[in-house]
Amino acid sequence: MPRPDSGYQRSLRPWDAALIVVGGIIGGGIFLNPGIAAQRTDSGLTLLLMWAGAGVLTLIGALCYAELGARRPHAGGTYVYLREAFGPLAGFLFGWTMLLVIYSGSTAAVATIFASYTAAAFGLPPSMALPLTIGALVFVSGINLFGIRLGAQIQNLFALLKLLAVAVLVVCGLFLAGAGHGQILAVDPARNDVGFIGAALPVLFAYSGFTYLNNLAGEVRDPQRTLPRALFLGMLLVIAAYVLVNVAYLAVLGHAGLAASRAPAADVMQQVFGPLGAKVIALGVAISTLGFCNITLVAGARVLQVMGEDGLFFHAVARLHPRYRTPNTALLLLAGWAIVLALSGSYGQLLDYATFGDWLACAAGVATLFWYRRRDGGSASFKVPGYPWLPLLFIGTVAWVVVMTMRDNPRNAGIGALIMAAGVPVYLVWRHLFSRART
Repeated sequence: MPRPDSGYQRSLRPWDAALIVVGGIIGGGIFLNPGIAAQRTDSGLTLLLMWAGAGVLTLIGALCYAELGARRPHAGGTYVYLREAFGPLAGFLFGWTMLLVIYSGSTAAVATIFASYTAAAFGLPPSMALPLTIGALVFVSGINLFGIRLGAQIQNLFALLKLLAVAVLVVCGLFLAGAGHGQILAVDPARNDVGFIGAALPVLFAYSGFTYLNNLAGEVRDPQRTLPRALFLGMLLVIAAYVLVNVAYLAVLGHAGLAASRAPAADVMQQVFGPLGAKVIALGVAISTLGFCNITLVAGARVLQVMGEDGLFFHAVARLHPRYRTPNTALLLLAGWAIVLALSGSYGQLLDYATFGDWLACAAGVATLFWYRRRDGGSASFKVPGYPWLPLLFIGTVAWVVVMTMRDNPRNAGIGALIMAAGVPVYLVWRHLFSRART
């Protein structure tokens, strides 16, 4: 049964919530991954349609999560939906995988991207990469120990700076580079035999993270109204940013040049401003990745806190700071594990193992809509349009992505499945030792 949040302060405003959506999606991917997508498409037009289509699909998922958030405007997000619809085991498996690899691994990996681009921006030696990685994780966890309001203000700054970096990249690519815009939609003869399916994977992965706001629903003001609006507005900003950045890449580099580029953002800025331009965009990428790490840790800590409250995790993580009303123990635990992964150097491999698990969790979360509709009927203040077809389209497409991932990387997908499956005996032992979990 749904229950009110105990102790969280609803201080996140609509604009804060929308920027959390932006910050949870835009990390380093848009500055790095478009080249991979270009390698797997045959023209600029196909590439842009891929980015726009994936954005529309993700918008459908965000609208589904908007209804879920309106129905259950409490902390915990996907964990809460899975626990209520499919039982505590499903919720536990999500929290287990989230802690071990999905949130922690992605945070460690993106913090490493922050370190490499910060070193490039300031001319630091490669030996500074690990200290910068750990310093970034300590910094973003530390600022969120003192209340969601302070954390939101800093996150807003991160989000606005990364949007500024996107705007600079777009303006430089479209108006200052001096390249002919006729090549934007041109066909690349060298890639006329590539398939359309392979490009979907890196593009869809770049859109992941739209579910993070729902983890913070217990701290959003007027959540039944704010969550749908923030998810919709945030997704529109992300789609516009992603499409425009790819247009800028194509205008400067062309499809063939983009496919050959390993760092398209740096290549565009290098052409416009030389080495100074490359350093400027490196700083922009660093800020963008730091903001992503911030959101991931904050959102994941709320899941652990609710799990502790339910008896599905250590009771200590359920505690909120008496003054700041933040789950500091859960936050430090998640950040600490991310640091361990960064020190071990295994986070990247773990992230590969669990990437498809993240999308499975999104699809499973959307699937709970059918349970809520049967149970609660039409009581939600917001309903996803096109029900049941749009949720089914999202679930079916994600299932297709998962199948393609398993086909292309059976070893990684298999190990990812084993990581999730290992949570089953852990859950059974936990329930045997600690019988306080809700059923």
